[in-house]
Amino acid sequence: MTKAKRWKLIFYILGVLIFAYMIYAIGIDKIWSNIKETGWWFFPIIGIWLVVYIINSFAWNTIIRDKETPKEQYPSFLKVLKVTVSGYTINYITPVVALGGEPYRILEMKDHLGAQKATSAVLSYSMMHILSHVVFWMCSIVLILILLQPAWGLAVGCIIMFAVFVFALYMLFQGYQKGMVAKTFRILGKVPILKKYIRKFNEDKLQSFQEIDKNIVNLLKNRKPAFISALGLEVLARTVSCFELFFIAKAINIDISLLDSIVLYAGSTLFSNLLFFSPMQLGTREGGLALTLKTMGYTASLGIYMGLVMRIRELFWIGIGLLLMKIKSPSQKHDPESLKVLTEMKISDVADLSPQEEGEI
Repeated sequence: MTKAKRWKLIFYILGVLIFAYMIYAIGIDKIWSNIKETGWWFFPIIGIWLVVYIINSFAWNTIIRDKETPKEQYPSFLKVLKVTVSGYTINYITPVVALGGEPYRILEMKDHLGAQKATSAVLSYSMMHILSHVVFWMCSIVLILILLQPAWGLAVGCIIMFAVFVFALYMLFQGYQKGMVAKTFRILGKVPILKKYIRKFNEDKLQSFQEIDKNIVNLLKNRKPAFISALGLEVLARTVSCFELFFIAKAINIDISLLDSIVLYAGSTLFSNLLFFSPMQLGTREGGLALTLKTMGYTASLGIYMGLVMRIRELFWIGIGLLLMKIKSPSQKHDPESLKVLTEMKISDVADLSPQEEGEI
């Protein structure tokens, strides 16, 4: 078994174990009672996230399909959708920082794109995903100030957060304009604890990181229509996901507008992302929902119900993601040059970049 296959197996086993623990922690009785209380609204609550994942996949597909890669090497859209859902599944269950899906996505895409382009495509999309969150939160802060007209203390906090997001936006654009991978490893190489590990990366691997940076920079400098399209699609996905809270409120006859749903979603996701160390945002989402609902004039306890329904929805899609990880795609032919790159290069110890067997994804 190759190292790539071993890592895929580890991802899968870890996912199944945490998935089982989450069901146990919530309780099957509580899950079933909330599904019954939500009624038929549970179907659109689950279904809206299929729409979100499809939009996410279109955004990533836009980044993947550059002019340099031969068209016959492009992964199919269904493959991109499959890896998108499975990647987010791993992110949901990854403790500390929800980035476990990125190595998995690289493993899945390297046979199609080559190691360097697969890595740059995954990193570019991850940066785009964060960028869309920042843009969405900035727009939401404006909505909060206009619609809620909060007390001066909260208003000042919103303005400070807006300034922080402006700085985050600047840093993300710097990453797109100048690259970030090689520079990050150089910085980490100066950290005393990490020095001995970073030194393992020889000059050839640093050159590979520079090539990855080149591909990331190329997206903004030479592929601006693709950059704008991907960003627009990701912001659209954030907006569409707000319908989930709209549907949950309707299920229990709470009159809430779509604009209120956007503000509520922005407030809750901002709070939960600030406490990023919790897998599946355990406890943080409910707190964010309760705090935002109270500010909006609703009962704070409503946040507990909403958070639980959202958690059941996540369990459903985690299950789907785990099933998709075990589905193999049809084998794909690759050009000899791409296979040569894969056999001669390794990007990291996390993702073995030797070629996989024909037909394995």
